[in-house]
Amino acid sequence: MKIFLSIIITLSIISMPQENIFSKEQRQYEETPSYAKWGRLAMSKTKEKYPDADIIDYLHRGKEVKETYSVEKFKLWLRKENHEFGVFIDLKFETETEKLIDITFTETSQ
Repeated sequence: MKIFLSIIITLSIISMPQENIFSKEQRQYEETPSYAKWGRLAMSKTKEKYPDADIIDYLHRGKEVKETYSVEKFKLWLRKENHEFGVFIDLKFETETEKLIDITFTETSQ
């Protein structure tokens, strides 16, 4: 009976979906998007540029990869007093080293 029970338990563990085997920390790491680092930088630089505004929304618009550099593109929605506006942020960096080259901000009402 003990051998039968051991076989059943072993088969149950083997047939478990892999996602249940990984720790919560491992799953969170795997779910972190590749642009997360750049998103944090975009928000930080936006707070520096607009210190009196609150960031109320965040959108990753994509990534452009060129020959030697890449550009991560974001749109943040800000609120300052009773005024809301969007800011497009482009972070240009060397693709190989990820060294930041330039940051551009473009305000929009939409």
